[in-house]
Amino acid sequence: MRENELNPYPLEGDGDLSLRPRRLAEFIGQEQLKSNLDVFLTAAKQRSEPLDHVLLYGPPGLGKTTLAHIIANEMDAIVHITSGPAIERPGDLVGILTNLEPGAVLFIDEIHRLSRPVEEILYPAMEDCKVDIMIGKGPAARSIRLDVPRFTVVGATTRQGLLTGPLRDRFGIISHFQYYDSEALYRIIERSAGILGYRIDPDGAEEISKRARGTPRIANRLLRRVRDFAQVDGLEAINAAIVDKACRALEVDPMGLDRVDRMLLRSMIEKYRGGPVGLDTLAATTGEDSTTIEDVYEPYLMQKGFLQRTPRGRTVTEHAYVHLGLAVPKRTEPSGLFDDAP
Repeated sequence: MRENELNPYPLEGDGDLSLRPRRLAEFIGQEQLKSNLDVFLTAAKQRSEPLDHVLLYGPPGLGKTTLAHIIANEMDAIVHITSGPAIERPGDLVGILTNLEPGAVLFIDEIHRLSRPVEEILYPAMEDCKVDIMIGKGPAARSIRLDVPRFTVVGATTRQGLLTGPLRDRFGIISHFQYYDSEALYRIIERSAGILGYRIDPDGAEEISKRARGTPRIANRLLRRVRDFAQVDGLEAINAAIVDKACRALEVDPMGLDRVDRMLLRSMIEKYRGGPVGLDTLAATTGEDSTTIEDVYEPYLMQKGFLQRTPRGRTVTEHAYVHLGLAVPKRTEPSGLFDDAP
């Protein structure tokens, strides 16, 4: 992969990107997605044509940006990187499209945040390799159609439901990222520790994988902070004990819940008797942004069975009470909600 001046992320010398795999064979986890993509990449290379447009969706931190770079690497293509919020006007996108090289990869992060006028420019470029622009204003205005080389759009989004139907239908490959299991995270942590040059014991890697919320980005972040604690304590290897010490200092419990997670659950329990609570009410109570709660914290709490959605709002489960060390209130019928009455 070759990167042009639009890319704000250098390949070398950056701590975060140095942990990113460069090739599909190095990518750990997401086995079904990876297997299918390998077929599509091989077929495209055999035909000597660009890969079909790819949409990657799923929770943050699971490797969508990494996979976009891998696609460009595997196709030996130049990658141009931008994001939905950065393309404010149709002219911005026209400038990018008309400067693409043949076979280039255009990675658009947060693609669901593209405005409708910008999307209208992207449609013919994705389908027909054409860009329509207006010259002049009023009665003298005229439309000019420009050719652009064949290229691959790789779109990434955490909220596929916010994509418009016409845009989603123009992607030939749609891949869903799922949370990683402990085994995959264990392998990622071992690999990252090797790159960082710090030895890690099996029990240390296992302990980090349990607290990583099924997310490689969090696993690597925890690994770096644990390494700091191990280095200051003069340890030659990361073990379970130093992981526990570091995570206590970082307020990350053995289930991977951090201070904000526990604050959300406690707010619902102590102020709203476990719910139901509306998202906006919960955001106002905790001081957290509603979008952050919905996209970052809520999916993991629901996955672990601490939180559930009902037609009336969010409610906590018995597991949340047990995890926080609180007495489980009596359950009322038939609503299934908790009641403190004896």
